[in-house]
Amino acid sequence: MTPRSAAAVLAAVLIGAGAAKESATDSAAEAGTEVSVDATDTGCALSVAEATVGPVTFAVTNNGTKVTELYVYGPGGGVVDEVENISPGLKRDLKVELAEPGTYVVACKPGMVGDGIRADFTVKG
Repeated sequence: MTPRSAAAVLAAVLIGAGAAKESATDSAAEAGTEVSVDATDTGCALSVAEATVGPVTFAVTNNGTKVTELYVYGPGGGVVDEVENISPGLKRDLKVELAEPGTYVVACKPGMVGDGIRADFTVKG
């Protein structure tokens, strides 16, 4: 292999390594924040109460005896997204893009009725 060929191969390897590192960093940023939600007949416990602007996954486990659902309400009170029909013992993920800083509300609704059990969730910019 000539010195020029060796330099070209080395350059290609280094560029590839840099791209792989950037892709891993991008993937971590795209994954966002994961919040475990322990939904029971009388509670809605979040593993964390805040995240930064971006994707958030609410991993809801129904540890109650009633079918439940989870709602995420935005700073203005409107529904951002929801996941319904989570049977006792099941886990469901709700992936949402929380694009604005502010105070959101997460609500578990055991029996899928009423206003539910609510918890504030802060999103920082």
